[in-house]
Amino acid sequence: MKVNNELNLAWDFINNTNRNIFLTGKAGTGKTTFLHKLKMQSQKRMVVVAPTGVAAINAKGVTIHSFFQMPFGPILPHTDLNSTTSFNRKFSKTKINIIKSLDLLVIDEISMVRADLLDGIDRTLKRFKNRNLPFGGTQLLMIGDLQQLSPVIKEQEWQLLKPFYKNIFFFSSGAYKNSNPITIELKHIYRQENPVFINILNEIRNNELSQSSADELNKRYQPNFIPNENEGYISLTTHNHKAGQINKQELEKLEGKSRTYNAVVEGKFPEHSYPNKEELKLKVGAQVMFIKNDSSPEKRYFNGKIGKVILLDDDEVVVNCPDDDFNIITKPEVWENIKYTVDKETKAISEDKIGSYTQMPLRLAWSITIHKSQGLTFDKAIIDAEAAFAHGQTYVALSRCKSLEGLVLNSKITPSQIISDSNVISFNESAEANQPNDDMLQQSKRTFQLGLISEIFDFYKFLYPSNRILDTYYKNRGSIEGNIETPLVTIKDSVINLLKISNSFNSQLKSIGDSVDIPESNKTLQDRFIKAISYFEEQTKETIGGSLQALSFTTDNKAIQKDIDKQLDTLEELLETKLPYFLGLKEGFNVQQFLSLRAKSVFLGKEKPKKQRKAIIDGTTNVELFELLRELRNQIAKREDLVHFQIFTQKSLYAMCELLPTTEVELKQIHGMGKTRIKKYGSEILKVIIDYCEENDIETNNKLPVFEELKPKKKKGDTKKTSLELFKSGKSIDQIALERELNTNTIFGHLASFISSGEVKITDLMTKAHYSELKEIIPTKTFDNLSDLKHQLDDKYSYGELQLVVNELSKYFK
Repeated sequence: MKVNNELNLAWDFINNTNRNIFLTGKAGTGKTTFLHKLKMQSQKRMVVVAPTGVAAINAKGVTIHSFFQMPFGPILPHTDLNSTTSFNRKFSKTKINIIKSLDLLVIDEISMVRADLLDGIDRTLKRFKNRNLPFGGTQLLMIGDLQQLSPVIKEQEWQLLKPFYKNIFFFSSGAYKNSNPITIELKHIYRQENPVFINILNEIRNNELSQSSADELNKRYQPNFIPNENEGYISLTTHNHKAGQINKQELEKLEGKSRTYNAVVEGKFPEHSYPNKEELKLKVGAQVMFIKNDSSPEKRYFNGKIGKVILLDDDEVVVNCPDDDFNIITKPEVWENIKYTVDKETKAISEDKIGSYTQMPLRLAWSITIHKSQGLTFDKAIIDAEAAFAHGQTYVALSRCKSLEGLVLNSKITPSQIISDSNVISFNESAEANQPNDDMLQQSKRTFQLGLISEIFDFYKFLYPSNRILDTYYKNRGSIEGNIETPLVTIKDSVINLLKISNSFNSQLKSIGDSVDIPESNKTLQDRFIKAISYFEEQTKETIGGSLQALSFTTDNKAIQKDIDKQLDTLEELLETKLPYFLGLKEGFNVQQFLSLRAKSVFLGKEKPKKQRKAIIDGTTNVELFELLRELRNQIAKREDLVHFQIFTQKSLYAMCELLPTTEVELKQIHGMGKTRIKKYGSEILKVIIDYCEENDIETNNKLPVFEELKPKKKKGDTKKTSLELFKSGKSIDQIALERELNTNTIFGHLASFISSGEVKITDLMTKAHYSELKEIIPTKTFDNLSDLKHQLDDKYSYGELQLVVNELSKYFK
């Protein structure tokens, strides 16, 4: 295909900007060829859709209605698309991921797309992408010619849509108007070469047919024209029944037996998308038209080529075409029905064949409707436009022909056959006056690249989940235990700081980027970008990543647990998708690298199992008791038909494990354990605690003034002395615990009891560094109990260490 300025401009805008584009042009200007090149060579992740099944098959895409799962009736602006039960709006995960990772949506034959359908596409893209941007931020390429076939709409449907739209064409949609689109019109015509004929077509296209042009055109008027059977003329008419009748009559005139070729349909291939008759009846001598480009390397025929059948066989048809010095042995061709999916390895959007239609690529061609001729090219055609009933039909029919010489008119062309919509003419005039140029292209490239850079450093999405968790925590402090406030406040403060820095940075880049160079090739900008990448990576890892690592919590309220987990999942996914940008763009900003990283970010974390968050009980004293008391709580709740936290709260559970109350008085000191709860459940709770203490040789207060029925503590030897002797012999706490079949917390407690006598030093049980640090840190903290203190400090300090230092410090503050 010859290169021209408009095609180059369109290619640059599509591949190097994010502008939404209406690519139009007269018949024969190469729009279809351009689309096929784009699919083969563009680096952007794209999906191709079309308004009808046949158009979708020809464009090697899918229908709009199937991809976006749209209803076929009117789509009113305020109708909830997802509330209807008349069609399926449950999108598969694969389709959602395709939409989320989509760079470019191509809509072919846009002239046939209604305004309400385009707005429906906009709403669907926003649902899964950016709600604040037209079409969710996806770039649109709309290909078509408004002077050709127009949208189909019934009168009652238009009455419903009329209050919302000025007209039914796509350019009347709210989404289109808000998307800052540009129109690029392809000017160079490849189909026709005669300037006189081109001028006539332009006048018809613009509803301005002059008398001189009409006179020239009507020289081709031959009402009784009957072509010689070998000349290869095709008759274009307005209605299906008329074309069908002509083909049937001509076939019946031929002598000899007919042969029927049956299509082979495999997989999913809807009947309304069949590109040819399921039963194709042919005879030797039949005039036929090829309806597909030759898939073989020889490229012997193209879509619209006319010929005559000279031989019929079981699996082949031999066709002779005028001006060819060879016969074409035609075998069945395959049309594929595809669906878009994601390659498991590369994550690229790929086309999966879900069905096929195999048939001879031929149809009877004494006559064809003007509608079905769209996109085809004929050397010789007989035009019957007398009954033209729709916008653009006359233009479509005449523009199929390569020359005036190959054109015959059955009826004269008059202004009444040239039906043009005033809305289309007005739109085209406005678009033609505002054709984009190289300056606009350069500015759009700069804006596009600066927008991508801004996206890298945008942390705004981190704010909502952070605020949501903090809000939940502040409203439910009594139900949540753990280290949650400090990490979240750190994340929030960090995000706010990064947003301030990124806003300032983006302003600087904009001023730098206003030079002639685009950001990719601007050295000053790239230097600043590399420094920013390094800074943001460090801050993100340390403040956001580090805080998420430190965060841990537990709650006995399932609704709170679910909500916090959901927001933490969001934060972790945002972090996982942000960090690869910093790694992948360390050497500088590159558009293709960015688009690749952005596409992959959609799939990060999708295939991983959900992260198992650190449970608070990992650092809780007496973990076994924690589980025993939790099990008791569940049993009582089930028995009493109550919610488990009505027995005692999570905060109370932690305190019991830490303080080990074994009397009513001690149990009363536990937060949340009032008289009523103690009266109802106290004996059961204390029994579990006392049994646990006995089994683990933990010394307790046995004087139980209220609960005498509880089992008294067994008399044992001086178990603490035994532990001390083993410790003095050089054995570690872990070794003693293993030898005595006791847990390490118990041995730690045994040895700690000898600190007051001087037989054991604090630094025998903890490192000097921890001891010094805690003596400095603890006096600066405000806490209600040991658990509260633990959650304010680094995880490296154990409960036992905290208890020792707190006990020592308390001597000085009594």
